[in-house]
Amino acid sequence: MTYKIGTKESPLLLKTPPLTSEYSMHVDLKDGKEILVCTVGKTILHYNIDCIADLHMMLTAHGDWMELGSADEQKPAKEGTVEGWGRSEVNPAGGWYGLKKGFRGRFGMYIPPLMEALGLAEVTHDPKNNRMRAK
Repeated sequence: MTYKIGTKESPLLLKTPPLTSEYSMHVDLKDGKEILVCTVGKTILHYNIDCIADLHMMLTAHGDWMELGSADEQKPAKEGTVEGWGRSEVNPAGGWYGLKKGFRGRFGMYIPPLMEALGLAEVTHDPKNNRMRAK
């Protein structure tokens, strides 16, 4: 499936769920495959683009709000959260959707606003403990 996410020259501008920080997202090619490139200040994260459809499918099956639970790669992810699912061996990717070693976490911070911008999910925008559900 093709998503309107933007290019390196014209990325999609997003805000974190608490609406406190801006970042950008675009699609690029790496090793012949499309990936999501998330730029937060000078930090660049890469995510498997399949996470969009996979997360939407999981949230649709879940049928209710799910806590985001964002965490850095070095910290454990809370069970039953979007972050936990984004690292789980039982997700369709068989593990991490983050592709850059050392920067594979924060799935629950940066992918939900993208899903919301694409019209695939609703995301809460509280100072902490945000949640999402499929649209």
